[in-house]
Amino acid sequence: MVRIDTGDMMAGPRDIGAAARRVEAAGFDGVWIAEAQHDPFVLAALAAQATTTLKVQTIVAIAFARNPMSMAVAANDTQLVSAGRFTLGLACGVESQIRHRYGMPWSRPAARIREYVLAVRAIWTAFRTGTQPDFRGDFFTHTELPPFFDPGPNPYGYPDINLSGVGRRMAEVAGEVADGFLCHNFMTERYLREVTLPALARGRARAGKTMAGFRIGPPSFLVTGADEASFQRSKDMVKQEIAFYAATASYRPVLELHGWDSLADEAVKLAADGRLDLLGPSIDDEMLAAFAIVAEPDHVADRIKARFGDIATQIIVPMPAEGHDTWSGVLAALR
Repeated sequence: MVRIDTGDMMAGPRDIGAAARRVEAAGFDGVWIAEAQHDPFVLAALAAQATTTLKVQTIVAIAFARNPMSMAVAANDTQLVSAGRFTLGLACGVESQIRHRYGMPWSRPAARIREYVLAVRAIWTAFRTGTQPDFRGDFFTHTELPPFFDPGPNPYGYPDINLSGVGRRMAEVAGEVADGFLCHNFMTERYLREVTLPALARGRARAGKTMAGFRIGPPSFLVTGADEASFQRSKDMVKQEIAFYAATASYRPVLELHGWDSLADEAVKLAADGRLDLLGPSIDDEMLAAFAIVAEPDHVADRIKARFGDIATQIIVPMPAEGHDTWSGVLAALR
């Protein structure tokens, strides 16, 4: 059964509980919590404590902003507080943010995140078994866990780890070491099928596994609205998000696959001048339809199933500003 989640909640620590209860009451299976203005683990823990069945997942926690030990502890605590309803979604982030916002090192992101996931799992094994960790890699070394700092085994086990990314190398790593892959919004159906899925399969094969049981969350740009005005607002917002991501060098392969190199060039120039807002209106309907599900609410479910129904194991449906009632029919049709 496909899991239906929502996200994009910009709630803070004081109101995340009420927001999570509304999501649970609306019939969603889970909520994806982004790392933005607040700590995602605090938000995830509060959302879980305010609900009884809602699954919580980070989308995404920035791995390289933390070392594997701090990540392992935060995820372990969130799993404990949520009574086993937590999934750890990780991403590398982008170089400028890691270096200049977080003040952390950046090099060989795919190789680093591969080792990072393995280190987190090794630390959880130490928690479970009461032994000292013995992880020695090219980027991380964890060989000491004094009893005072050992939380012991988690009665709910340890959370699954999903990776998020765009490039084929990141997808290969996810297939090899993760439990699932969260497709970045800046990914078209063509790129997903022609580039990402083969890369995931190569990673799984490297680990001696098939795609069976591996979870895939497809891209989630959605343009819809209950009336013409809200539909247009949704369209304008998504176009601006596409423009924002088009300026990121590591996402350029998506545009190149479609022959949209010129958009990437223009996005970089406008971003350098602080004028990226000018790019959104130039994104035509063909490009918008490649990146987003564009449909009136009554047709959203059919469009999602037609595009991703054969590959998705969990689907995120962004919650519109109009409220949760809009989605009762969408959720029923997706199940």
